[in-house]
Amino acid sequence: MWYEAGSPEGGEGVLASISLFLSDHDRVKLEGLLRSGKTEQRLFRRISIVLTFARGLRVKAVAEQCGCSMETARLWRDRWIHHGLQGLSDAPGRGRKPEYVGDEEAKIIAATLEVPEDETHWSVRRLAKKVKASKSTVQRIWNRNRLQPHLQKTFKYSNDPLLVEKVVDVVGLYLSPPEKALVLSIDEKSQIQALNRTQPLLPMKFGHPECRTHDYKRNGTTTLFAALNVATGEVVGKCKKTHRHQDFLDFLRIIDKTYPEGEIHLILDNYATHKQPTVKRWFARRPRYVLHFTPTSASWMNQIETWFSILTRRAVRRGSFNGVTPLRKAIHAFIDKWNEEALPFKWVKTPGQILAKAVRA
Repeated sequence: MWYEAGSPEGGEGVLASISLFLSDHDRVKLEGLLRSGKTEQRLFRRISIVLTFARGLRVKAVAEQCGCSMETARLWRDRWIHHGLQGLSDAPGRGRKPEYVGDEEAKIIAATLEVPEDETHWSVRRLAKKVKASKSTVQRIWNRNRLQPHLQKTFKYSNDPLLVEKVVDVVGLYLSPPEKALVLSIDEKSQIQALNRTQPLLPMKFGHPECRTHDYKRNGTTTLFAALNVATGEVVGKCKKTHRHQDFLDFLRIIDKTYPEGEIHLILDNYATHKQPTVKRWFARRPRYVLHFTPTSASWMNQIETWFSILTRRAVRRGSFNGVTPLRKAIHAFIDKWNEEALPFKWVKTPGQILAKAVRA
């Protein structure tokens, strides 16, 4: 960016006759801000003034084209010359001073943190009425202090007495699996519903997403037992009518036939079916199986849960099934396609990072 001065004309002085010359980089940046829908109107106007000066026009012509006074045109031209784009922003300390600061703001914050009588949380208008302030004032204070009474999130921290041991054990299998051993993440997804919409789907069109009716007919449910090979990402799955321990044993026999040799480490959650006496005896007769249990309320550590989420999004949630059999076929077809391009999930959290959140809680 540079500029040059010509001879003063019309009594405007030397600065009045300055013509701006913008570098290609500056011009592209300013024109990009003009095209952006997020640029504030006042900054938009100031950039327009600078770009108009860059066309070689004098102050009076710039003021007429931009709809401002000659003093305003000179101001933003000079601010650009001396400070660049940063000079087009408002100087610090400009604007109306906040009416509520210090003790008054603290009172509004304290009132926000108190639960109102006979209600669960504050709204802007109700709190403004209580503290005798405008709703815009309350909203500004909420924004400044990142208070959002209308939002609520859920949480669940594990209170498992063996939390540390289980986290280290399971994450250790992901980050450093044993040599010459197979690691399987195994679980069941129960109550997968075969829903059939009451009317056919309306396909996606230009400018319109796919549409479906809100109501549906429920045509039964199925339970999917699945095991994820942590090393390869391949999945073995089987749909069953129920999820009793007998069904779990049937699926274990499938695993036993699929992987007939070698040591197998199974990652399981704490569902009662996995610890049923008959199941325990089955494992006792097969010492090549080593069981690893996730902490209570932490089944998200089981990688098969991630795969269940992918299955739901891609093959189940937006599907329409007139019976359980089409649902099962869709699930098994998804598994077959998944295994053709299977890739393992990459576990990135260390035991320390996971446990740090539990300690913080």
